Amino acid sequence: QVQLVESGGGLVQAGGSQRLSCAASGRAFSSVAMGWFRQEPGKEREFVAAITRSGRNTYYADSVKGRFTISRDNAKNTVYLQMNDLKVEDTAVYYCAADRRFLSNMLSVRTDDYNAWGQGTLVTVST
Repeated sequence: QVQLVESGGGLVQAGGSQRLSCAASGRAFSSVAMGWFRQEPGKEREFVAAITRSGRNTYYADSVKGRFTISRDNAKNTVYLQMNDLKVEDTAVYYCAADRRFLSNMLSVRTDDYNAWGQGTLVTVST
């Protein structure tokens, strides 16, 4: 099973940029799609972006489309989330996750389709 560790969170001003990284251990990394989710206190975890095994296809939540970019480097076992034009409402704990469907080319927005999660990294966007 893939083990995941996020980094790159912190405090950023509205309109600024931040890049999150998620380092994966295990040889299965390039065999599964990856996703980013986020969670605000007292709210359910919500989908942000997902990327296929090869990195050729991506999918975004409407709230981040055009501002966030997900990418991956299979040689480095790492997935990234570049966040631009950040808004106060982007403040949340961000989690990367590995899709449970081995060798699938499908992308999912459902937390139930992911079976490995990082510990999360907090992104705070200030005015």
